[in-house]
Amino acid sequence: MKKILTHITDFMRLDMLAMLLICMLLSSFAQATGGVSLLEPSELQRNFSNYNTILDARPKNEYEKGHIPGAIPFSWEDYTETDAHGVKYRIWSADRLAIALKNLGIDENTPIVAYGDADRSWGGEAWVCWMFAWLGHKGEIRLLNSGIQGWKAINGAIEQGVFQNKRQKSQGYAIKLNSAINITAQELRSEKAINIIDVRSNLEWLMGHIPGAVHIPWERFYRGPEHHMITHEEFQKLMSEYKIDSTKKTVYYCTGGIRSAWAWLAHTISTGQTAVNFEGGIEEWNKLK
Repeated sequence: MKKILTHITDFMRLDMLAMLLICMLLSSFAQATGGVSLLEPSELQRNFSNYNTILDARPKNEYEKGHIPGAIPFSWEDYTETDAHGVKYRIWSADRLAIALKNLGIDENTPIVAYGDADRSWGGEAWVCWMFAWLGHKGEIRLLNSGIQGWKAINGAIEQGVFQNKRQKSQGYAIKLNSAINITAQELRSEKAINIIDVRSNLEWLMGHIPGAVHIPWERFYRGPEHHMITHEEFQKLMSEYKIDSTKKTVYYCTGGIRSAWAWLAHTISTGQTAVNFEGGIEEWNKLK
């Protein structure tokens, strides 16, 4: 009987160690990915009451035509500006974003769901996810896979109208910038042995690109009319097709960090590794020489 109890105790100890190891691995993965993951429309529909902060990344006129009930309009166009150097599409400062988020009732622990329509938002839903990861968000960051199209495909509820902010302000948004997922033009110029991936259109690429960059249009990072994020297998196949060295740091860029945020998110979710979204894009590269 004593031997049996000893075996049971040893087993329980091993089981606890295994669980601890799993938790550590999950924690490491969450840290590497900025806590970003996909959310299927059916899961959102089943557990709708668990998600009270849903951000619609489409232009406001699209939002007003029809959006997920309770969603908040959050287009990249409303949170970017031309900076002091004349660089367009620059993200607001972290402090300014923190004030805006506080006014929307969002703090650093709020679970976030972002959705869009890749055609209309240009990947802006992924930019929203990147923005929160860059700010050091601690709560869940979920991208609604297939966006508004996928939601409508399962007959998800839709409401119309202008957003009226009736949400209670949060206590504030504590920032802890994740500098590993952003880069400046100056820093990029000094980097060695990295992958630089240009996700703009063929015409944009031909008009001029960062030396040494590889051209992979951002449309390659989603599939189908509902714009599903590509799977791990599809991502690996894409990288292999373009002979991208997975052991090197990878930087994605477009005009101003919007479409490249989608590629960044596909990379991040598919590999669990830290990639970089060059938020300033070709606009900053050309302006700050």
